[in-house]
Amino acid sequence: MATDAVHPIPGIPGLPGFPGFPDGFLWGVSTSAHQIEGAADEREPSVWDVFSAEPGRIKDGSTASVACDHYHRHREDVALLAGLGVDAYRFSVSWPRVRSAGGLDFYDRLVDELCAAGVRPVPTLFHWDLPTTLHEKGGWLERDTAALFADYVSTVADRLGDRVKKWITLNEPAEHTLFGHALGAHAPGEQLMFDALPVAHHQLLAHGLAVRALRAAGAADIGIANSHGPTWPASQEQPDLEAAGFYDLLLNRLFAEPVLLGEYPDGMGDLMPGDVAADLKVIAEPLDWYGVNYYAPTKVGAPQGTEIEFGGLTLPAELPFSVQDIEDVPVTDFGWPVVPEGLTELLTGFRDRYGDKLPPIVITENGCSYEGVDDQDRIAYLDGHIRALHRAVAAGVDVRGYFVWSLLDNFEWAEGYARRFGLVHVDYDTQARTPKSSYGWFRDLIRAQRSQAPRSQAQG
Repeated sequence: MATDAVHPIPGIPGLPGFPGFPDGFLWGVSTSAHQIEGAADEREPSVWDVFSAEPGRIKDGSTASVACDHYHRHREDVALLAGLGVDAYRFSVSWPRVRSAGGLDFYDRLVDELCAAGVRPVPTLFHWDLPTTLHEKGGWLERDTAALFADYVSTVADRLGDRVKKWITLNEPAEHTLFGHALGAHAPGEQLMFDALPVAHHQLLAHGLAVRALRAAGAADIGIANSHGPTWPASQEQPDLEAAGFYDLLLNRLFAEPVLLGEYPDGMGDLMPGDVAADLKVIAEPLDWYGVNYYAPTKVGAPQGTEIEFGGLTLPAELPFSVQDIEDVPVTDFGWPVVPEGLTELLTGFRDRYGDKLPPIVITENGCSYEGVDDQDRIAYLDGHIRALHRAVAAGVDVRGYFVWSLLDNFEWAEGYARRFGLVHVDYDTQARTPKSSYGWFRDLIRAQRSQAPRSQAQG
């Protein structure tokens, strides 16, 4: 497992071409439990286990029953983290595993090993793998699931909180609502369309209850990982502007504004279940930072009356918008557009829209799918996006950290193993790990940053 290849970073110490990031800036990588852990027979099943077992759900017919076998190989993966030199590792805790005998013991060992390696553990408490038994009782359509989530969070915090200081409640509730419950492309495979809105509300309520549970356990560094990207109208014609505004409402504002402002945008609260006003007070529990997962902008126009292929998914014709290709930009092997300047636009736009209601930001995911171990395209992607992030910082946006998605190639949800997002190549037959060129590049970038300014724990 060679990790010593040198990828010089030209220019001044720090990020090439301009000053480095502020002292204390947090550099990390991210993963999720279902995508890497494997050992599915050593925990309760999740909705993804059931979904993946249904013919036709996963494009290559695979499951995550073994995945990267991280459950049994986590020491090797911690060594990769140490060699990379990251400050922090964002992983997720599997709710089904915690409900199983000895499940928390694994995370106890993982956190101990991360701390011994000098890597800050940053657990995400829900990354889409709802226990099947809870889904059978209604899942996120039921309010009780939010309360049960808070109980689970308390259990995890009581066990790990003496070593874990930085916490993430939920990952991408927008995608879990849209793809899992509205369109049926992800687990649990429901096609409820706009009847999926209670799923959004109950996840946001679960977030707020989790913040309260973490505070009760003494946590003082809490965020959420929401996915966001600029919405670009296909034209300045009114139908396209209206469609783009509605898309932005559904995918950005609906999940940001309850958390940041304590209110739903544009009357959406009238469509939510329960005592929404009381719930919003819980949802808007103050955060220490706000996590942003960024991949690309979305070009949106008026509905075209036909099915649309988007991000590997088929969007139904009855949606009140259409998603269109962004022309004249490169794309990843997944077909996603590469638009680094969209990150600058997103962050400065959030700063302008939310002002002093916006806490410090951490980029909790940013990455790309490319084949090959000598992955120069991934290096170019990361270089462009980190530069774009720096432009946002230079423009006055308070950004405290950046996490690459992902440490390892892994099970990419409905795509199976067809997409490779990792800094480390995984041979799924042998489980051999091979650091890619991008691993060495990111390691050298972190070293260069540290050579410019001494490390500090003041931020992050």
